[in-house]
Amino acid sequence: MSEPVIAVVGAGAVGGLIAVLLHGSGIDVVAVARPETARHINADGLTLHSPHFGDQVGRLTAVTEIPVGARVIVATKAYALPGIVDALRRAQPAEVVSLLNGIEHMDVLRQAAPDARVAGATVAVESTRLGPTIIDHRSPFLRLTVPADGESTGVVTAWKGAGLDVTVGGSEAEVLWSKLRFLAPMALLTSYWGVSIGAARDQDPALTTALLAEVAQIATRDGVPSDPAQLARAIHALPPGMRSSLQNDLEAGAEDELDAIGGALLRRASRHGAPAPRVQELVDDLSTRGAR
Repeated sequence: MSEPVIAVVGAGAVGGLIAVLLHGSGIDVVAVARPETARHINADGLTLHSPHFGDQVGRLTAVTEIPVGARVIVATKAYALPGIVDALRRAQPAEVVSLLNGIEHMDVLRQAAPDARVAGATVAVESTRLGPTIIDHRSPFLRLTVPADGESTGVVTAWKGAGLDVTVGGSEAEVLWSKLRFLAPMALLTSYWGVSIGAARDQDPALTTALLAEVAQIATRDGVPSDPAQLARAIHALPPGMRSSLQNDLEAGAEDELDAIGGALLRRASRHGAPAPRVQELVDDLSTRGAR
């Protein structure tokens, strides 16, 4: 009996990158995309430009519906989740491994695929889609982190088989928070100041310090002990020219993940009675800019 196909939902900057790498290693993978994007991929393949993996073209198949019984990688932006829930229900997937940002999406995915193995993973990468079929992988890394109970999924086995950098360990909450507590201050600061992280973190050191303390407190009260000093070290270890996708989306006037990142922090803070005035200040400011 053949193994279920891996279906990458969202053939964008991250999903497209992973789809090309899986396809290049001989794994049976399809990209799930909107009709126009699927047409372009089927005609031209997905072109990857990467200083790490090299330039290559993945001649993989693109479809507009998730194949029934597939192993699914959800690699869309968080705001696209409501649009794929019905497709997941129809597909009755064998597995769902999510790479969505935030911490609030897992219940939605489990309700949409009640009979599937569902795991919340994270990805660290800087990658951009330059057109329907062109992926520009800019960082010298692609790091995937998976909770311990997701290690035996077919998706994670495929990632390892393709030679991708996969770290396994911890609970799902620990994995998701390990990214959010780092991503949120980076995304909020770069977006608020409109500059890359090196300048953003140093623009107002008191604001940066207070923001990191609030994020660490929210994560800690949500069950994942976090140290603001450790977050500060991680933020300062980033390449100073690095930008966030939230910043790029806000500047382009596109849909963005402010609610999935900043909104999720505020909702968790409210639930646990954790004061978060700096998070609130930045989220309110960015919301106002987005509304304009």
